Amino acid sequence: MIARLADGLPLAASVQDDEELGKNLIQYQTQAKQIFKRLSPGSPNRCTIDSGPYYFHYIIINDVCYLVLTEKSFPKRVAFSFLEDLQNEFDMQYGNKVSTVGRPYAFIEFDNYIQKAKKTFNDSRTRRQLGQLNNELQDVQRIMVQNIDDVLVRGAALSDLQDKAGMLSAASEKYRKDAKTLNTKASMVKIGAGVLLVVILMLYLKFSWF
Repeated sequence: MIARLADGLPLAASVQDDEELGKNLIQYQTQAKQIFKRLSPGSPNRCTIDSGPYYFHYIIINDVCYLVLTEKSFPKRVAFSFLEDLQNEFDMQYGNKVSTVGRPYAFIEFDNYIQKAKKTFNDSRTRRQLGQLNNELQDVQRIMVQNIDDVLVRGAALSDLQDKAGMLSAASEKYRKDAKTLNTKASMVKIGAGVLLVVILMLYLKFSWF
């Protein structure tokens, strides 16, 4: 699904034809819409959300969110590469119209491109090739993973995740600086002790000659 970040308005979507997923399609569609509603400008621009046997992956670019649901066994690198491909094409076709529409699924015809892209990225050869492009794709291990219950049931805003990540980063940086300061002070104490020892030795030698 593709949605506008400002208000969560769905812009385009593609129906999953997986038989197993079809039994719970309404549930996952509802979860996707709830995720869109909880997004804000402060939300992580890339995130993976654990939803039982599946993962929601999303990216946010130019105030538009691109979200896909995959099995947990599906390579994350390929999933995010798929989303980036959708983003490039969607932005080229409709980027200047996103802020002007007021009805849901105003660009539903984009499903034609989504279906073609899904076939390409589901191809085993393509998946192997994309999996090898480690230097050209972002390190997905650094992408935040959050449980669907934390996002939806307990009402945790996705923007809070970004705040927590920032706090952890700041704490880590403070710890690094404090450790550096302590190491510097320890070095100065060692130098001072050495200098004092040399002075005492010189005084001892000086007065021992008289």
